[in-house]
Amino acid sequence: MSKEITPIFHLRNKLIWVVGGAGYLGQATVIVLKNAGAKVICIDLEDRAAAFVQSAALDPDVIPATLDVRDGAAIQRFVTEQIKQHGVPDGLVNLTFGSTSKKLEDLSEKEFDEVNHTGLTATFLLAREAGTQMAKRGSGSIVLFSSMYGLVSPHPEAYEAPMNKNPIEYGVGKAGIIQMTRYLAVHWGKMNVRCNCISPGPFPHPAVQSDNPAFIERLAQQSPMGRVGKAEEVAGSVAFLLSESASYITGHNLCVDGGWTSW
Repeated sequence: MSKEITPIFHLRNKLIWVVGGAGYLGQATVIVLKNAGAKVICIDLEDRAAAFVQSAALDPDVIPATLDVRDGAAIQRFVTEQIKQHGVPDGLVNLTFGSTSKKLEDLSEKEFDEVNHTGLTATFLLAREAGTQMAKRGSGSIVLFSSMYGLVSPHPEAYEAPMNKNPIEYGVGKAGIIQMTRYLAVHWGKMNVRCNCISPGPFPHPAVQSDNPAFIERLAQQSPMGRVGKAEEVAGSVAFLLSESASYITGHNLCVDGGWTSW
């Protein structure tokens, strides 16, 4: 065995799609992947990706693209067009989600279905379209996003008024993504396509942190580490699962939650 350690944590010469890349966690993920050497396609609604790429001066290593994952036909067209232009991706990261922020008693049947189409059905369609092409090539890595609330219920004490408790349809969809991860990992395992999942803990948007300090303190008290997460702490986990350092990891749900689900 050579004494030289192979640099397996880099993503040089890798093409990574990041769906939801202009969001709070998505932006940190795109930047970390770029800095690890990847060519990144940052995908989001409308002109959000283009605005982020320009404001963060990420061109030419990060390419902005537009996709509304709620449209199944648009997903098929997008995958076909992007592969024709850039080739089959080495990695797919999907941070998209749906939520009404409504109380259980106020949630309608239509709203429940619409949210889980966005968060669950669309995730399946996108993973299937991209993963099928990865499988044909014989390699690839998919990272889906669940949540601590796909594993545990929200603590009512943390959500005192005016905050609403994390809604039921969000947690139900995120629990489904964990099982989807396992299914896809087994389905494509022998084709060398890995599928893993990340379940973030409390990562409130900076605007929420600024506007609701008492709520943030209550969240922090629920974490064994006594604080909420930083966006780059999720991004590093994504980079790990996409890299060759995770080459024998598939079907895994990685909790990046400061120990939240360990209580």
